[in-house]
Amino acid sequence: MNSRERIIAAINHQQPDRVPIDLGATPSSGISVVAYQNLIKYLGKDHLKTHAYDVIQEVAQPEMELLEHFNVDVIDIGRHFNTGENYWKEIEIISDHKALYPNWLKTERLSDDSNIIYGSSGEVIGRMPVGATFFDQTIFPYLDGYPDNYKNLAHDMKRVIWGGVGFTPWDWSDEKDFYTMLREKTIDLKSKTDKALLLGIGCNLFEWGTFIRRMDNFLMDLLADPSNVHSFLDALMESHMNGLQKTIEAVGDVVDIIKFGDDLGMTNGPFMSVEMYREFFKPRHKQLCDYVKANSTAHTMLHCCGGVYELIPELIEAGFEILNPVQINAVNMEPERLKTEFGKDLVFWGGGCDTKSILNNATPQQVKDHVKHNLEIFSVGGGYVFNTVHNIMPDVPPENIVAMFDAVNEFNG
Repeated sequence: MNSRERIIAAINHQQPDRVPIDLGATPSSGISVVAYQNLIKYLGKDHLKTHAYDVIQEVAQPEMELLEHFNVDVIDIGRHFNTGENYWKEIEIISDHKALYPNWLKTERLSDDSNIIYGSSGEVIGRMPVGATFFDQTIFPYLDGYPDNYKNLAHDMKRVIWGGVGFTPWDWSDEKDFYTMLREKTIDLKSKTDKALLLGIGCNLFEWGTFIRRMDNFLMDLLADPSNVHSFLDALMESHMNGLQKTIEAVGDVVDIIKFGDDLGMTNGPFMSVEMYREFFKPRHKQLCDYVKANSTAHTMLHCCGGVYELIPELIEAGFEILNPVQINAVNMEPERLKTEFGKDLVFWGGGCDTKSILNNATPQQVKDHVKHNLEIFSVGGGYVFNTVHNIMPDVPPENIVAMFDAVNEFNG
């Protein structure tokens, strides 16, 4: 099997020739700039450059040489948009870690050594405190209440750091003939690699409520102000569906996986009851998934952090085929439970190594044992792609990253 065949077999719940591997195909289960630089130095690959393609989380885009080194089977198509040297500029945002950043990025280091990001309006939309390694949101456009109408929704979303600082290919979306370019570049990339192609499209619902109203307000709104929540979500869906339709028309017959996002869980369980998910989000998630399935050959992935065990049957019914990053360190998210109860209906893309306590704190042998235990459970009968639980963070020793991938390759024989 080649990489694409291996990924598709796993998605179709067929046993591939080996467990497929992902590193860096999404900006939420990839590797931080600091961990990446430590890793390539450890491997003696100092000639590799560090491209920070998600500037909010300071996540690196691994170079193809490193992906081949670890037998990675899938890539994000956005990387094919930023191959020109003029796309990048070298700056230092995290102290002692120079990296290449998109040239459109407007950032400034303040006198107290914190960093800020400017949005297109000239406002400060993000701040990295001293000693931190990612940016925090600073503007919540609907903090004081919902507007009378949503004619300015697109502008308001760009005032939020998650809407104002995009990553490829969406930072090109204002270009004339963007969707034509999206198709041409995706077809070209597919002709040059046998790796599976993934495209993250977002279309977040719950998360956009928390981005634009702030977490505490939006959670209360779900109970106390449902009519305004529905009106907001309807306006959001109009925008999402418009972008989704154009994307599917452009590359729905070329990409292998369309990734949506919505973090619905905390470490101790879902943010909301099953009933609340059914009322506000499930019908809209189903509309997104139904459109992909009716109009493309792509598979549907949901990036969803946290303990979402209670919501998984609903997510399956909504049409999500793949769950990422499979937060096995959350309540009720043990690999055995997930595989037994949902393994026939859901592909687990992640859950391979706990980045919260194991990958950063354990010995290399303990990392290996942990990874192999998870592989023995998740890999049976296909339906699994190896990936970490969320991003590999700056405090992870490079030898543990190597031990993790060594464990997968040893398991694969």
